[in-house]
Amino acid sequence: MSPPKIQDNPWIETPLTESAALSKAAGCRIFLKHDHLQPSGSFKSRGLGYYMRTALSSSPNPSKVHFYCSSGGNAGLACVYAARFLGRPATVVVPTSTKAFMVAKLRAAGAAEVLQVGAQWALADRYLREEVLPQARERGEEPVYVMPFDHSDIWTGHASLVEEIKEQLKGARPDVIVCSSGGGGLFIGICEGVERQGWHEQGTKVVVMGTEGADALWQSAKQRKQVKLERITSKATSLGSSYICDRAWELVSIRDYVVPARLSDAEAAMGAWRFADDERILVELACGVNVALCYGGRLEKALGRPVRKDDIVVIEVCGGAAVTVEMVAEWKNEYGSLDDTLTAKETATVPSAATNGDSTASQ
Repeated sequence: MSPPKIQDNPWIETPLTESAALSKAAGCRIFLKHDHLQPSGSFKSRGLGYYMRTALSSSPNPSKVHFYCSSGGNAGLACVYAARFLGRPATVVVPTSTKAFMVAKLRAAGAAEVLQVGAQWALADRYLREEVLPQARERGEEPVYVMPFDHSDIWTGHASLVEEIKEQLKGARPDVIVCSSGGGGLFIGICEGVERQGWHEQGTKVVVMGTEGADALWQSAKQRKQVKLERITSKATSLGSSYICDRAWELVSIRDYVVPARLSDAEAAMGAWRFADDERILVELACGVNVALCYGGRLEKALGRPVRKDDIVVIEVCGGAAVTVEMVAEWKNEYGSLDDTLTAKETATVPSAATNGDSTASQ
């Protein structure tokens, strides 16, 4: 007998909580959307879970479905967890830059196979599409390609977090939603959710973060064209897509409620270790960059206006599995004095690359 399922979908509704510590640091009301509590440890469970459930339900041969995902880690984990929930196998192709402990997590989660190919995600993805998928078809499988961010069903899945925020705020409207972006899937989902609620017409801004060296979206906004990075140099490898998808570029280029911003790896690390201190939650650099906006006037600088004490700012705590206690301790040791120049109220101006896409401040 199969064990009973305790949830209806490969993702769950996550809590929204107000943080006293981060609110004090930022000078406004900071709410945390806890997507680090998703089954896979990251927001990816939403989009990929919805996509995979839809693909399986529409398959004429569901018993032959085998999911294949290319990922630097978190999308792969989300794929494996969702596949296990749906009762189907999953194979993951990751770049050679993926840490050994992430590969071990994929295998421990139940991946049918984990392959390491290519120096970055784009090369791993190409190998999956050009080599692995044709071989699967030859074996008689029905391979389902699980792209980490570029599909409308993935965006629909991510948009579910905005529906939850609406219900959890009980009629209040967020003034700002902060998320990070690699290829743009989460960002697109949040924008689609915001537009569905009509919040963009009422003043809600979406601040979309990157880190220097993993900033395809910020570079695209700044240069006013869709930019492809030559290589990923940031330590925030979960943001390591060399390009953003077409829909993300469309939103960045024509939506005035979108605020592209970026910080350094050092600032992202500061956000991660301070988050561990303040909230007792471990997150990757790709998530720490969101939290870092709460400190040192960075949110005000990104928004280009003073922060009001009654502003409601929702930080998407996207999570991520590529983090350990030892890594956070190392970040604190290395970057613990980053903001020593701050005043007690943490409103001093500090060196930062937080800026919108039109600025040249971080060149």
